[in-house]
Amino acid sequence: MKKEKAARLATMLLVLGLSGCTSLAPPHSTPEAALPDAYSNQVAPTTVADADNGWRSYFTDTRLQALIEQALTTNYDLRSALLRVEQARAAYGIQRAERLPTLGVEAAGERSRTPADLSPSGRTRIGNQFQAGVGFSTWELDFWGRVRNLNEAALEQYLATDEARRATEISLIAQVADSYFRLQELDERLDLARRTIDSRQESLRIFTRRVEVGATSPLELTQVEMLLQQAKALGAQLEQAYAQQANALALLVGSPIETVAGDEHKIAADALAPLAPGLPSELLIRRPDIRSAEHLLRSANANIGAARAAFFPRIALTGNLGTASADLGGLLGSDSQAWNFSPTLSLPIFDSGRRRANLTLAELRREQAVVEYEQTIQQAFRDVADALAANRWLAEQLETASAMLAVQRERTRLAMLRYESGAVPYLEVLDAQRDLLSAEQQRVEKRRQLLSARVALYTALGGGLI
Repeated sequence: MKKEKAARLATMLLVLGLSGCTSLAPPHSTPEAALPDAYSNQVAPTTVADADNGWRSYFTDTRLQALIEQALTTNYDLRSALLRVEQARAAYGIQRAERLPTLGVEAAGERSRTPADLSPSGRTRIGNQFQAGVGFSTWELDFWGRVRNLNEAALEQYLATDEARRATEISLIAQVADSYFRLQELDERLDLARRTIDSRQESLRIFTRRVEVGATSPLELTQVEMLLQQAKALGAQLEQAYAQQANALALLVGSPIETVAGDEHKIAADALAPLAPGLPSELLIRRPDIRSAEHLLRSANANIGAARAAFFPRIALTGNLGTASADLGGLLGSDSQAWNFSPTLSLPIFDSGRRRANLTLAELRREQAVVEYEQTIQQAFRDVADALAANRWLAEQLETASAMLAVQRERTRLAMLRYESGAVPYLEVLDAQRDLLSAEQQRVEKRRQLLSARVALYTALGGGLI
């Protein structure tokens, strides 16, 4: 009869422990984001990036796509982020296992000899004891939701880490694209510098011959030579920048890349597809850093529930069911059944304020998570707004740079005609050619800056997908 009551009690406690009774965590509420209805610099595009193809539908350059794919496989930062995700998943698995009892099988044997002077019968006694059973040890009944809240906190930490991994992936894609465009910019500028050097070397040869025959003055020869040296200095600077940018791109990709320039040096105008920024409210479901901040907020909220549960009694169970006998062969006998059941209840009476401090710490961490969540949203809105502003005004700057280049080319042509007719000294041609080279370089730089702004918009929109 006593065994039946004990079994019923154990069953009841097991059911209560598995189901849980309550949770002391405060209700989760996501802070409202104070975002405007639209972006101030939004311009409606003609198409939107395809969500099914992801980044491939936005970055259409085939060589760039190959570099991004390679980076997503071999980049060290992304590999570290993946390992952090796996660590968080393992930590969540450990915490989740705390909700269920850990069952184990145990078998033991003991043989002892008791001297005659210590034996109650006055004779030497040799005894045997064998036992085998299955049981669980110190399994906590989660009446107040402490274990459940710790499990919830670990889950949200894992989800936050996974979103951080996604943010690292988006950032890596953008860094590879921007580095690739910078390399193309330097390639085009270097090509322009090399052509200028070749042209000015030919001019130097012509003016040297003119000085030899007395058709021009040595002063004009030195001016031509100064133009050549300026072009060579620029070429050397661009060569250095190109090599360093290639090394930076190789580091992002995770392996050396081919840097041999092809026949076409210009940055592809259609390297990026049009992208719709959407509405500010869509950032809340699109940006992985915002989703990560929200998961961290949920985790902090669950930790408050675990800290509150520490003020209530903790009930743990230890039990074992098996057989025991003085003979090894008797373990399978019908009367060898043995069991024990040991519930324990603990509640610290005085802990010098430790539990209160833990609860205060959990509440403060939640407040910090709220601040960081709101800050992340505001930063996300600024990122998009800045990228849209850059796209708009850099497009105008590129148009202006193109117009200035056309004007500068005409100025150089007219200056050369006036010099050949003897109307002006060669110094005017010198100034015009120097300004022409600068205008050519600036136009290439503005075109790359516009592409970089579009890459920044992709990142700001959390991958650019609607």
